[in-house]
Amino acid sequence: MMWGFDPVVLARAQFAFTMSFHIVFPAFSIGLASYLAVLEALWLATGREIFLNLFNYWLKIFAIAFGMGVVSGIVMSYQFGTNWSAYADKAGPVIGPLMAYEVMTAFFLEAGFLGVMLFGLKRVGPRLHFLATLMVATGTLISAFWILSANSWMQTPAGYAVNADGQFVAASWLGVIFNPSFPYRLVHMVLAAYLTTALVVGAVGAYHLLADQHLAGPRVMFSMAMWMATIVAPIQILAGDQHGLNTLEHQPVKIMAMEGHFTSHADGAPLILFGLPSMDEARVKYAVEVPKLGSVVLKHDMNAPMAGLDTVPRENWPPVPVTFWAFRIMVGLGFLMFGLGLLALWARWRGTLYHWGLLHRFAILMGPAGFVAVLAGWFVTETGRQPFTVYGLLRTADSTSPLAAPAVGSSLIAFAIVYFIVFIAGATYILRLMAQPPYPGEAGPPTDVPARAGGITPAVEGVAR
Repeated sequence: MMWGFDPVVLARAQFAFTMSFHIVFPAFSIGLASYLAVLEALWLATGREIFLNLFNYWLKIFAIAFGMGVVSGIVMSYQFGTNWSAYADKAGPVIGPLMAYEVMTAFFLEAGFLGVMLFGLKRVGPRLHFLATLMVATGTLISAFWILSANSWMQTPAGYAVNADGQFVAASWLGVIFNPSFPYRLVHMVLAAYLTTALVVGAVGAYHLLADQHLAGPRVMFSMAMWMATIVAPIQILAGDQHGLNTLEHQPVKIMAMEGHFTSHADGAPLILFGLPSMDEARVKYAVEVPKLGSVVLKHDMNAPMAGLDTVPRENWPPVPVTFWAFRIMVGLGFLMFGLGLLALWARWRGTLYHWGLLHRFAILMGPAGFVAVLAGWFVTETGRQPFTVYGLLRTADSTSPLAAPAVGSSLIAFAIVYFIVFIAGATYILRLMAQPPYPGEAGPPTDVPARAGGITPAVEGVAR
């Protein structure tokens, strides 16, 4: 140890830092790619220019978000070799192919059609261009499929064997890919991506409607976003409930940490709404709880017994305070999204969807809520798995590279400086684009810029503009 930090803690902090910056961009680009496909389909089906205007408006934002997601994702993958070499050695025969499948299918598909999507509308025609947009949207979903399969295997390992060198190898690739938690995690994450995008689109539309209620583009985008919130938010709540039941079956210790159940309850567990979990005292201080409701939610029986962390060796406890509060942030924001959808439905019924300033301000406040909920959900997922990288099989302390604290800490500082500069600049530019409403004849990335020897290509220059 040096600088007062354990190298394992620093390695975890570095991965958490880069992951937190990265995950917001895929969550946004997955939903936005599908939204662009819907807009282009509506334009082709109706011939209404407003859908093309909105497509071009959001296409420029998608290009920046997609690029930032790719850059941050590449950095994360290098950490498997630098900070987590023991994990890469033990789990590489399983995780490596899954990540390779993501590159060979999703990334190549996205990269192959992205240029056509960004710059090819006037060159290949509307129908072929729509195919390119569909392929990019499909690629983002395939990417989510493989990455979540790899992460889910770490949470609920299945279909594996251990060879003579102590490495995990695939005994059944179907068992590895479709491990017990994967379907629930995939549905939960894709719905979260759609909600995240809907909240951003809705916030942008609401912002411009506050300035002018008669703008056609913001009216359409706000209406579409509110339909998404109204329909998908309750589905997400149900999907989250099923995901929780699956977690109770396969990762019960994570549920104990999420619920703050330090002690077992033989005749029904309470639902702890709020409190201050204390690892030292093994209790939730100042708990506000509803008796028996925890058993109702988790086992649909108010008298069902619930095991607590007192049945688990102390060295296998997750960091309860982080898991406990991250879960409540995620759930609380989920219900706020549901409330926004209901308010929008009521406003639609009353005919005030485009005129109710209170609803518009609420939608603006909820604009970043999807990103925060996604981050909170990933904190629940990753901290609740501790102290393991492969749940129950490989401990985090045994997964890191033999590096001293200064080596890990210095790279963490370097990442922090670069990330804050690059991503603040990128986010600022995206917000500047969002601050302008879509106009009739909205242009996408330009395609008529001549290439210059020694200069940047038309494609890059178009995105830069």
